[in-house]
Amino acid sequence: MDKRFSVLIENTGERFNCGSNQNLLRGMEVLGRRGIPVGCRGGGCGVCKVHILSGEYHTQRMSRSCLSVEEEAEGIVLACKAFPDSDVTLRVIGKMCKAVNNVAA
Repeated sequence: MDKRFSVLIENTGERFNCGSNQNLLRGMEVLGRRGIPVGCRGGGCGVCKVHILSGEYHTQRMSRSCLSVEEEAEGIVLACKAFPDSDVTLRVIGKMCKAVNNVAA
């Protein structure tokens, strides 16, 4: 059963709903913003790197060339491979950051 959770993007203050079987990147895409790079959507390019600040989530396999074990332990994940298990607050970092922050300005 798909549960819905609220996701807060700290960079902009925007919120979106995301299903437990929907990755965080897809949830962000539903905001309908132009200019947000999405990369490969397969966990191999690192474009969608985010830092989970609070909340529970689970991930699928992500490329170690994009994300170290240490980063993952600190809550840094690839949004295309992260799925919410509760309400989540995240900060967009890396290559997506410029596009997200431009919208906030």
